[in-house]
Amino acid sequence: MKQGTSLWNVSRVECGEVTELQDEVAVEFPLTLVVNGKEFATMVCSPLDLEVLVIGFLASEGIIRRKEDISSLSIDEDTGFAYIELTKEVPVVSTMEKRWIGSCCGKSRAFYFQSDAKTARTIMNHFQLEPEVCLQLMKQFHAEAQVFKKTGGVHQASIATREGLEVTFADIGRHNALDKLLGHMILHQLRNKEHTVLFSGRISSEVLLKISKMGIGFLLSKSAPTDLALKLAEDLNITAIGFVRDDRMNVYTHPERLKTDVAPSFAEMNKGGIDVD
Repeated sequence: MKQGTSLWNVSRVECGEVTELQDEVAVEFPLTLVVNGKEFATMVCSPLDLEVLVIGFLASEGIIRRKEDISSLSIDEDTGFAYIELTKEVPVVSTMEKRWIGSCCGKSRAFYFQSDAKTARTIMNHFQLEPEVCLQLMKQFHAEAQVFKKTGGVHQASIATREGLEVTFADIGRHNALDKLLGHMILHQLRNKEHTVLFSGRISSEVLLKISKMGIGFLLSKSAPTDLALKLAEDLNITAIGFVRDDRMNVYTHPERLKTDVAPSFAEMNKGGIDVD
């Protein structure tokens, strides 16, 4: 099995002094997916947890919905190929049709990719978390960031319940880290009603859509959101919380899921985001 990091000889310059040492860097690995005998896509990723990455990527692209859609999956790490046989034909999407505008769950939001319109889900559950639980989960999330601490070059994503983190994945690609979560959920048939996603990077529209495809309505990130991501979060009924650091967080959408005495007043103020002490 390939490693997620490698050693590189570097010259460190500090205060005018030069020191020769070895630095640990993230490995960048190209993986080509061959689906039903045809090359489907090549992704650049960390060579870790490749099975769940492949499954999650195919699900995110709308190629599969459940693990039973895959009849066989094998990965040749030496050549960088993953061979997948499906129980059905692969949908053909013309590159001329890739830019596609459609209604977001009957509302005004527009999708950029047709696969997103097909696979994004409006979250219907009303799962709640206390602010102190959110902060504790983020502390656990940071403690799990071993590859990042070694390299500073990967993103990290976790699925958690109020009791703690259930699974954590790291990857050089932020989308890959989230696809690994989705692949894990599909492979293990994980129920999603009372789960939270924790993420190390910016909450972009693409990140938000991947969360919706997991069917999870609670997202915690240590970073900032974009406005399109928040518009999608509003439409898809996802609670997006950013800048979860130390003892603070910004609740941007659907604050009713945050279990606190002041939560009811958030709804009136939510358009600009709420900062929680």
